[in-house]
Amino acid sequence: MKCPYCSKPDSKVVNSRELPDAVRRRRECLSCHRRYTTFERLETTLLVIKRDGRREEFDRRKLLEGIRRACHKRPISVGQIEELVSRVENELRGLGLPEVESQRIGEMVMSRLMLLDDIAYVRFASVYRRFQDVNSLMAEVEGFKDWKRKREEEQAQLKLPV
Repeated sequence: MKCPYCSKPDSKVVNSRELPDAVRRRRECLSCHRRYTTFERLETTLLVIKRDGRREEFDRRKLLEGIRRACHKRPISVGQIEELVSRVENELRGLGLPEVESQRIGEMVMSRLMLLDDIAYVRFASVYRRFQDVNSLMAEVEGFKDWKRKREEEQAQLKLPV
């Protein structure tokens, strides 16, 4: 591991902490004595089957960027977006499959965005579902409104005093 400050290859691990999807290590450079953090993730090959049948390696950054675009100018923190991406990635890798269809990934993201933010969900769905006209977009919004109303009714019933 090269030091990001002086580029010397020698460092020592000061602290390690296991995270749900990675290992976080605090390191100290043995040359310049500055500290920095590294994250180690298990790298396994997971192929995504695209709509046109092509296969490409799963790219966490692409997923993160798509979700960031949907959440642009919304009251959603970077931490919430990172957590959403990590949960989707962990669920995908937990399937134990060498390949997964892009539609499955999209559905996983949309089910989480529904709970996080209405506008981010509609933005992501509009790109993911490739709406051809306003009517198909409106049908999706109406379906979402029905789901949300039912969920709110269920939540209200759970809060009733005994």
